[in-house]
Amino acid sequence: MQGNKQNNAPSSIGNQPGLRKTFKARHLTMIALGGSIGTGLFLASGGAIASSGPGGALLAFSAVGIMVYFLMTSLGELATYLPDSGSFSTYGTRFVSPAFGFAIGWNFWYNWAVTIAAELAAATVIIKYWFPDSPSFIWSLVFLLLMFGLNFLSARGYGESEYWFAIIKIITVIVFLVVGVLMIFGIMGGKSVGFSNFTLGGSSFHGGFFAFVGVFMAAGFSFQGTELVGVAAGESENPRRNVPIAIRQVFWRILVFYILAIFVIGMLIPYTNPDLLQGGVDAIGVSPFTIVFNKAGLAIAASVMNAVILSSVLSAGNSGMYASTRVLYAMAKDGMAPKALGKLNSRGVPVGALLVTTAVGMLAFLASFFGDGAVYNWLLNASGMCGFINWLGIAVCHYRFRKAFVAQGHSLSELPYRAKWFPFGPIFAFVLCLIAVFGQNLGAFTGDSIDWYGILVSYISLPLFMLIWFGYRWFRKSSIVPLDQCDLSTNVD
Repeated sequence: MQGNKQNNAPSSIGNQPGLRKTFKARHLTMIALGGSIGTGLFLASGGAIASSGPGGALLAFSAVGIMVYFLMTSLGELATYLPDSGSFSTYGTRFVSPAFGFAIGWNFWYNWAVTIAAELAAATVIIKYWFPDSPSFIWSLVFLLLMFGLNFLSARGYGESEYWFAIIKIITVIVFLVVGVLMIFGIMGGKSVGFSNFTLGGSSFHGGFFAFVGVFMAAGFSFQGTELVGVAAGESENPRRNVPIAIRQVFWRILVFYILAIFVIGMLIPYTNPDLLQGGVDAIGVSPFTIVFNKAGLAIAASVMNAVILSSVLSAGNSGMYASTRVLYAMAKDGMAPKALGKLNSRGVPVGALLVTTAVGMLAFLASFFGDGAVYNWLLNASGMCGFINWLGIAVCHYRFRKAFVAQGHSLSELPYRAKWFPFGPIFAFVLCLIAVFGQNLGAFTGDSIDWYGILVSYISLPLFMLIWFGYRWFRKSSIVPLDQCDLSTNVD
């Protein structure tokens, strides 16, 4: 492979000699599955159906699923050509500008570091189902040490734990789908209800346009985590073979799981059921999965689902710790974070980056114990949009990469994995992500008066991202990398 190196861009770490190539195809597949199948499916799916009806929920999740397909294929092309644990930061630096890479890297790290705190808070609530009088702080410390330990041991430790976390969730969804289909046909749980719940009120759509947009947002949050395969590619044994396998398997499995699960819930539970609106982690007993299992006569449904959802939040926190640690390490190697965070121990683990990420997650969680939890809520709300910004970054980086690849005289046959539907794919994904970004809190603009506080909480991440991007650009005199100067050769096999 030939290419020209951009002089003012920090060199990418690429295939770093210190990071161990330990992930197999099964690990990559389960890492992406584990990052996206969780409380969004087990809990929030009920609220989506209650808000927009079964038809609206199916349409919203299908639209987001198509968007995620194009994003995953874009990421697949990037990650197979340049497998890098820095992923978003590295691609942004090489194919857009060093300033964009700096901003997208810190955005990704912040998003997942704060997610650790959110999952700790959720886990302590879930555990109260069995131990109602136990102190929350002890459980948060136990779970944090568990996540830290799995990541401290080695990348393989994280990969194996995530593999089994994902297996638990997949088995649960499969059992749910089998039971649900049997109930639809009246084989379990009494008489078949047919399509009566889909046509309740004369339509399968409910709540109007703004309700649909709200479900679209929820669907986007539910699918976030699939992009973790891009980070894990940097530690894959054979990324050119394993990443495409993971990309193909993950998208179809997630889409089938989500679409079929929502269809089953919509068939069996009326969207007018008030329990569907109670979708928080403290409402395990009214999870749509629990409701369906109870209707089928499975008495231990609530306890089993509580355990499954606990494994889901621990999985998300575990993934967040791994991904944010690796990106922080990569940025340190590229001079975009303190140099000390770019060191590895004898097992190839960036301990400094891991300790900083763990400390930030714990501090964010501790903020929920002081005052009225306002600090924690602000941190959590500010991270909500970061995932969509990361997705926007994938679309932009892939578009620029492909243009640079052709501009520098390369043949598309040289690509180990080629995303279909270019340039429609990344452009379509970019537009839908942009709609998601600006549609975060439309309700704040549509009331009798504008909800300025709601706007600030919902959209604060966007100006912060722009401030970091243009601030770095101004201080470092960074500019957009011309297509004929994008680095297509450094650390490329």
